[in-house]
Amino acid sequence: MTMTAAPAESPVFSLRNLTVDFRHGEGFVRALHGIDLDLARGETLGIVGESGCGKSITWLAALGLLRGGAKVGGSAKVMGQELVHASDKTLSSVRGGRVAMIFQDPSSSLNPVHRIGKQLLEALRLHRGLTGEAARAEAVRLLDRVGIANAPQRMREYAHEMSGGMNQRIMIAIALAGEPEVLIADEATTALDTTIQAQVLALLQEIQKDSGSALVIISHDLGVVAEMTDRVAVMYCGRVIETGDRDEIFDNPQHPYTRGLMAAVPDLTGPRQRLIAIPGTVPAPDRLPPGCFFSPRCERAASECRSGAISMQSIGQSATHHAACVRLEAISQGVAS
Repeated sequence: MTMTAAPAESPVFSLRNLTVDFRHGEGFVRALHGIDLDLARGETLGIVGESGCGKSITWLAALGLLRGGAKVGGSAKVMGQELVHASDKTLSSVRGGRVAMIFQDPSSSLNPVHRIGKQLLEALRLHRGLTGEAARAEAVRLLDRVGIANAPQRMREYAHEMSGGMNQRIMIAIALAGEPEVLIADEATTALDTTIQAQVLALLQEIQKDSGSALVIISHDLGVVAEMTDRVAVMYCGRVIETGDRDEIFDNPQHPYTRGLMAAVPDLTGPRQRLIAIPGTVPAPDRLPPGCFFSPRCERAASECRSGAISMQSIGQSATHHAACVRLEAISQGVAS
């Protein structure tokens, strides 16, 4: 189980013991091991971890977007409305309306055979009931809002006629069409060059400030997470293994995995030195070790790390900083394993 500090008001998005099992051979294998997270209105939450740690699956499962063969358990609520095992009608009203997801590759999310305007107008019709001139005026306003120049002309064009950065802005415009309370950006800037990436991130911050929506940033880029977020959840093998306010995570990482991620980031201001890589790779879901899933890659692992469930523990007197490690005290004191 993952502990997080409860927001002062009711969370806009709440996950409780969220699990995912995928069909594997004659049975199922667990990919998500009971995620607990709360997202407050107006908050920005960063989700970090290596590929295969369950970052995207968490939110795809919560929104009912996993393909057949996946079993989802636990609870995912938007303003108290349960989404796990909800009807297609309920999910359709939430997705794109109350919660919008911006995916990594806009070229595979936008329909290449339909004009940009048609796709944006469809979102406005589905989520806000707008049609005709009212819908067209709102579509132009949304394209202007995300920085697309000459919006009426762009509405008549196709995705292949635009750059990757422009397509990502169009995806953001489509996400905003339903006036969502939660925006989920899943590696939304990975395929963009540095300049365009900075522009898109600044746009997301501006939109969040204007609308008061909550924002989830799923990213491998710790620099983006450090710059953009209020709170961070570190995931490994389908579990949240450390959570805390942004400064707690970046200034005082406690879990050995989090420390490894931080050590692998190059220091651009200090002397050049070899990066410290985390040994090994993320294990497959059907080959997870007992106890702490990170123990085979951890230089501090001891016998107690390899048996029994590892629960979250508070860090010092902090009400917000928690980590799932049985050797936190020994590690913080620099005691050898």
